[in-house]
This record gives sequence, structure tokens and C-alpha cells, in this order.
Amino acid sequence: MGLPIIEKAGVEHKINFIESEALPFLDQLLEDPENKESFDFAYVDADKVNYKNYHEKVLELLKHGGVVIYDNTLWGGSVALPEELVPKGRLPARKASIEFNKYLAADNRVQISQVPLGDGITICRRL
Repeated sequence: MGLPIIEKAGVEHKINFIESEALPFLDQLLEDPENKESFDFAYVDADKVNYKNYHEKVLELLKHGGVVIYDNTLWGGSVALPEELVPKGRLPARKASIEFNKYLAADNRVQISQVPLGDGITICRRL
């Protein structure tokens, strides 16, 4: 979905669009010291149980003042529901989302804004 929209907008020359297994690719990026603190923006829409791991690696890549957006941080509103009202199949991601949201709220390396758009996005600006 992302690349066709980037191409349609005519900005593919400005965006390095990467679609890959995230953790190994982030490790690969971090092997090059020139990549550290060189990214302006990152967007994470991946397996929720690894969001904390992505966050740690992405922060190493982001410039101070850079932005990372995490998708699905409200997980269909299930993070605000009592557990017994959440379908069993959504419970693991709900739990991971709640833990990640708490982790971000306590992370003094970023300013956050949680936006109730779709399944929720959290915008983090690296301090």
C-alpha cells in the first residue's frame, strides 16, 4: 500500500521506502555508524509484541527532533475495555499494546501524542 501512494504522489526520490522483516533490518542499519541519529522519520506498523524492541532501535537511528509513528496503539479500542469484553484472539496484542503505551509514557527520551485515528497512532518526537 505505501509505495504505490508514494510513487503516485511523485515523492519516491525523497523517501527511502523499506518493507522488510523489521528487527534484522534495523540491526543491519545500526551496523553502519553513519546511520545513527541520521533519520528524520520512521513509521512502525508491525507485530505488537516487538514494539518496545523496535522503539529502542529506531531511537538510535532518529535525529534529535526526529519523529517515529507507531500504528495500532489503541488496538481497536480494546486497550480501554475490560479484558473480559475483548475477543480472545485480540488479547495478546491488546496486552502488548497496553505495555508499550505505558513504556512510551515513561520514556523521557521522547514526547508523545496518542491520536485516536483508526486503531490509534502514537507520535513520538525524540528529544
